[in-house]
Amino acid sequence: MSTSESFIAHLIELRTRLLNSVVAVLLVFICLFPFAGKLYALLAHPLLAKLPKGGQMIATDVTTPFFVPIKVAMMTAFLIALPYVLYQLWRFVAPGLYAHEKRMVWPLIVASSVLFFCGMAFAYFLVFPIVFGFITANAPQGVAVMTDIEKYLGFVMTMFVAFGVTFQVPVAVVVLVHMGMVTTAKLKEARPYVIVGAFVVGAIFTPPDMVSQFMLAMPLWLLYEAGILVAGWTAPKTVPGDAQP
Repeated sequence: MSTSESFIAHLIELRTRLLNSVVAVLLVFICLFPFAGKLYALLAHPLLAKLPKGGQMIATDVTTPFFVPIKVAMMTAFLIALPYVLYQLWRFVAPGLYAHEKRMVWPLIVASSVLFFCGMAFAYFLVFPIVFGFITANAPQGVAVMTDIEKYLGFVMTMFVAFGVTFQVPVAVVVLVHMGMVTTAKLKEARPYVIVGAFVVGAIFTPPDMVSQFMLAMPLWLLYEAGILVAGWTAPKTVPGDAQP
């Protein structure tokens, strides 16, 4: 097969995998569409539970009450279909991998997905109640806390991404060690800088209160330590460039 024919075959394969992924997400979305309002209510529960009695959320645009729940349903559909989407990605890249790379990549994909969901769950069940409780408790007297539903969606999505990415730290550490770009000894030496960086990240991606910053920084640091442990267990005994001549 010529180079041009091989390139076209790869493009066709990529199109097929993308089409399969899109169809899977759309099918799940169609199933979730009737429950879009309930999905948004579930997403809004951490804030609604902390509002004063009689408190509620508001919609400042005419179309927001319809489109925001639809966005939530679409995002939920993508998360539900994510294992299948990753499987399609795996089917596309697997033929070009060596056997030892296949043994490493698939567990990393699974671990990355699980950790991302764990990060979202950590934010929803632990961080949101504390953050929203702090915000509503410290509102100035005479100020009614009534957040716009679209702005609330943007806030929680930012937090979900921040915590989901934070929970990828062990995967990143393991990959760097296996690629020979760094050793576990160097990672341990960098620990003080990582701790400081974790609190800087927490200050950037969370509301301006110490509790929420601490709740992002501590998992980031602990997951870094977990990554060092896992890398130490699974990494080869010698790293390229470390061997003595």
